[in-house]
Amino acid sequence: MLHLISTLQPYCGRVVFVHNGPLASQSRTAVAALNVEIVERENVGFDVWAYKAGIERIGYDELAKLDELLLVNHTFYGPIFPWDESFAKVPDDCDFWGLSAHAEVAPNPFTGKGILHYHLNSHFIAVRQPMLGSDDFRDYWSRLPTIESYTDSILKHEAVFTHYFRERGYRHFAIVEPSDYSLTNPSMFEVDEVIEHRFPALKRRLFFHTPLLHDKLAINLPRALRLIEETSNYDMSLIWENVGRLGEPRIIGTNSAALHIFPEDTTPEVPECLRVAVCIHAYYVEDLPELLGYAENIPVAYDVIVTTDTAEKKERIEAIIASHAPGVQFDVRVVAQNRGRDMSALVITCRDVFLADRYDAVCRLHTKRSPQDLAPRSREFKRHLLDNLLVSRGYVTNVLRLFQSNMRVGMVFPPVIHISYPTLGNAWFLNKPGGERVMRELDLRGSLDQDTPMAAFGTMFWFRPAALRKLFARQWKWEEFNAEPHHVDGGLAHILERMMTSICLDAGYSAQQVCTPRNAARMYTSLEYKMQYSVANQSYKRYAAVVLQSRAPAAYNFVIRLWRMLPRSSG
Repeated sequence: MLHLISTLQPYCGRVVFVHNGPLASQSRTAVAALNVEIVERENVGFDVWAYKAGIERIGYDELAKLDELLLVNHTFYGPIFPWDESFAKVPDDCDFWGLSAHAEVAPNPFTGKGILHYHLNSHFIAVRQPMLGSDDFRDYWSRLPTIESYTDSILKHEAVFTHYFRERGYRHFAIVEPSDYSLTNPSMFEVDEVIEHRFPALKRRLFFHTPLLHDKLAINLPRALRLIEETSNYDMSLIWENVGRLGEPRIIGTNSAALHIFPEDTTPEVPECLRVAVCIHAYYVEDLPELLGYAENIPVAYDVIVTTDTAEKKERIEAIIASHAPGVQFDVRVVAQNRGRDMSALVITCRDVFLADRYDAVCRLHTKRSPQDLAPRSREFKRHLLDNLLVSRGYVTNVLRLFQSNMRVGMVFPPVIHISYPTLGNAWFLNKPGGERVMRELDLRGSLDQDTPMAAFGTMFWFRPAALRKLFARQWKWEEFNAEPHHVDGGLAHILERMMTSICLDAGYSAQQVCTPRNAARMYTSLEYKMQYSVANQSYKRYAAVVLQSRAPAAYNFVIRLWRMLPRSSG
């Protein structure tokens, strides 16, 4: 918002900043630095009554002396392209105009009857003389009904304003007209097309709408974001600093297609000036050489930080590093207690390292065995993690370039594994109540994913320490983690595994997923088959029966979870 205001100031003789609710002192200082008038009001009436408050602050007698009034709210990012380009398109002979318009719809989708009138979208509307100084304009705002919901703001203002003044003979204009596109609301539903035509606004709602709507209408936000990067000077970090507060991580990640499939065999230019570390928890010391071998694919100098549970293991680890990675700076630490495994070792034993912010990118690994799983399943999981993080020098170079090219990238991790694991739709397991507790305790904004969270399952990932500062700033205690051997769902280790993405987004950083082409092909074809099977059978019943035939305990538990999800009408 600070950027948006500053870009409009050259065109405005006066700016009134209306804030619903009290401004934090830091925010008030930042807004005041722009030399604007600040109005803090009760958080009622949504943006509609904030507009009304701003108009009354200026006063109708003063409005009659102005050339034009801009009514602008906080629901979009911009200007994606310079305002001059849009302002130049507005004809002189219109009384009011907007950036975009919504087509007429019958029946009204909000009420199921009547008409939703054609209207200018209310996020940016300009009013000129003589309409601005007219009794019609004063009467409209003086008779404005109470706004108590988002739907009210549409039905009682947004969908009324344009129709009200058109009926009274005032002429309007929209830079983006739905008649020039295919859908009723092109600034939302055809966002990539309007951005291609250099539309200056990107609606925030595109990031937190349900992905099912994006799917149904083929809304292509990822293409719009690529076009912005390729054709605009807009600072994309302004989006990522804000977007994590708006909704669920998986919804934001899905709508923005936060997945990168990097080739394994290319060697692009090596990132420069990146401070890199590999942080390993080595409980199974004999598996450490495998992890160090993967780390050798990192194309820049890196430090190695290792934690383990005994002094005897520390000596073995130091010898292994000296043998397998000569010349690498390393630090081997012994955890005070063997509770919480790799997670407690990260947030307690390595806390000082990552609070010091010495590194731009850290690769978190551990000697994962998953002894509770069948051997092929545990191998699948470990290979999924290591290959998608460190499979080759060219691949890792691309991963590091994510951190180098976008300072708002905070975490990079493989997609959730779903081959041989019942993670689709279920992978909160018993951890969501604890996740809600951590949200409150760390004062995290945004929302938790309803179903399987977008998270670094398996706790191997790349991260920027600044993005997880709240994780390390909190002084976790060993006693908060489950004692061995009770490393179970509902324990703090499994909760934090699922919460790191929310911590990253709250800090104003993005969470990105990465995958090799071979892994992507295998995961996609498996996922497509499961989706086809589920849809074709109209329920999970037959799928559950097939899974049950394996008679494995994990499969049985999976079937029980599925059964509890089934609607009663499914039989």
